[in-house]
Amino acid sequence: MNATTANQSDCLEVKVPVSLFFIIGVVSLAENLLVVVAVIRNRNLHSPMYCFICSLAAFNTIASLTKTWENLMIVFANVGQLEKKGFSEKNLDDVMDSLLCMSFMGSIFSFLAIAVDRYITIFHALRYHNIMTMQRTKAILGVIWISCGVSAVLMVRFFDSKLIMICFVVFFVVSLAIICFLYIYMFMLARIHARKIAALSMRGSLTLTILFGVFAMCWTPFFLHLIIIMVCPMNPYCECYRSLFQLHVVLLMSHALIDPAIYAFRSAELRHTFRKMLHWSDWNWCS
Repeated sequence: MNATTANQSDCLEVKVPVSLFFIIGVVSLAENLLVVVAVIRNRNLHSPMYCFICSLAAFNTIASLTKTWENLMIVFANVGQLEKKGFSEKNLDDVMDSLLCMSFMGSIFSFLAIAVDRYITIFHALRYHNIMTMQRTKAILGVIWISCGVSAVLMVRFFDSKLIMICFVVFFVVSLAIICFLYIYMFMLARIHARKIAALSMRGSLTLTILFGVFAMCWTPFFLHLIIIMVCPMNPYCECYRSLFQLHVVLLMSHALIDPAIYAFRSAELRHTFRKMLHWSDWNWCS
């Protein structure tokens, strides 16, 4: 979504080379595709938590693919092979914005699903497999993908409306608050019942807390940008912050780049799967 306007302050707009956007997009695309394929191929990863992680990686893949394609369009436009204001280009831009919006909302809902899954794993361990069945997990993922797709299209279609922009920001803030509450609540209960909780379960929760922290840090500057557009569009001090928009986009894209590294660092099973895949092992695809 193009959230920039003419800069009215003395602060020069910070420009980031298109090549940097392209490199981040391609590398993060390859990384997240690797995660998706790893979860699909390894039967040991066919659990609700890894299904939600796979969904998160798939949403990151969509974001990376969208930004990579957008940068290719910019390159073609700069060399005169593409109209910047053509009708088809405008429609394609709306499609890419919808996909980016869907990937953001999908990431939020994936984190919520993972947080609930971790809570059940830790505090209802004996009933976990009755509560979080694979059939129920697939249903949750179906609801997440359909609702995010429909919501993203509607948001982009009516994004010029201030109400939609406010709803978008409120959704981000409320979602962060809910997820933070769940994780804080989990860790408070974990301290009280530390002896009864498996260290492995807490390790998984810590990994997902790191993932969520990275997500919040990478996306917050972009949403501050949207808030500034609504609150003080002409203030020169606000314009100085808005001049950093391209850096905010780099940070936003970096989220999809960092997540797979965290998976690999924190999960021995995923590391083992990655090594097998990168060494071209003769695995059979899971049926």
